[in-house]
Amino acid sequence: MNALETSQIQLQVGSFRLNSVNISIPPEKMTAIVGPNGSGKSTLLKIISRLLQPDGGQVLLYGKSIKEYKTVEFAQALSMLTQSKSSIPDLTVKELISYGRSPYKRMFDRMNKDDEQIIDWAMNITGTKRHEQRMFHTLSGGEQQKVRIAMALAQKTNIILLDEPTTFLDISHQLDVMEMLQRINQELKITVVMVLHDLQQAACYCQYMIAMKDGKVQIAGNPKEIINVHFLNEVYKIEARVTFEDQYPIIIPLKTINNH
Repeated sequence: MNALETSQIQLQVGSFRLNSVNISIPPEKMTAIVGPNGSGKSTLLKIISRLLQPDGGQVLLYGKSIKEYKTVEFAQALSMLTQSKSSIPDLTVKELISYGRSPYKRMFDRMNKDDEQIIDWAMNITGTKRHEQRMFHTLSGGEQQKVRIAMALAQKTNIILLDEPTTFLDISHQLDVMEMLQRINQELKITVVMVLHDLQQAACYCQYMIAMKDGKVQIAGNPKEIINVHFLNEVYKIEARVTFEDQYPIIIPLKTINNH
């Protein structure tokens, strides 16, 4: 059974339209959603996470419509990290990570021993334990992203969605975050779905890739198999040379394609 599926998803926002989007997300793998700006990647992620209501179609989570999940039940099954430039209140690292336990607590409930153990576990997995008493806003961009991922882990879901998790980070922090997500996926068998701009990162770290363009799915499959000259031409309208190093595609852009 697929972890997630969409069937005939439709959404019209101004001049933008998602048009009959059908995707299948394999379980326990890392999936990248790629495509040009404005292709609908982040919008699709918001629909899957119930942050946006589509005009038509449905999303299935482990074969069950997400509309049938109670709010708490859904939050215990799937976590979503939006882009990371939103303002965070003055919280310590541990306080922010503890927000991941919210789906398991009633209002005004205090953290119990199990909660504390899960929060410690999430900090240890992400290497953020040493920062637990620091204020979140004092951390570097890369460390902040790790803390946000720790918060998602503390939610104890089987699926994590991330919208551009490496945006705003330098290359060393990008690779650090991607390696950590890969480790989480492999060791914990958590399904990771993320919007990515870097095709070479998608090929290196993800087993599955969905490419979107103009609100539609253009192609999906193993990134090592579908990234080629034709793919770059069709999806991104660029001419490029694609060579392979240990089966990984290396993309050398040459020029954009002028349609006029």
